[in-house]
Amino acid sequence: MGNKDKIDGMRYPSIDDLLKVIDSKYKLAYAAAKRAKVMEEEEDYTPLENARCVKPVGIALEEILAGKTTIKFEDLDD
Repeated sequence: MGNKDKIDGMRYPSIDDLLKVIDSKYKLAYAAAKRAKVMEEEEDYTPLENARCVKPVGIALEEILAGKTTIKFEDLDD
């Protein structure tokens, strides 16, 4: 994996693939930010083995896509 793979920016993971996992880009942004914050606070955090991203939000998105992180949203329509 070359240096270009590490600086792919927001092209990886693909938003289209991520929206298949979480159906709203707003929920996706919330979930990624929440997970990134938790990762930064964890002392014994072990990142994904083959993570392409280097920043916490990118790694969080990779975890969501890989099914390593899940989040439940409450239905507020009640």
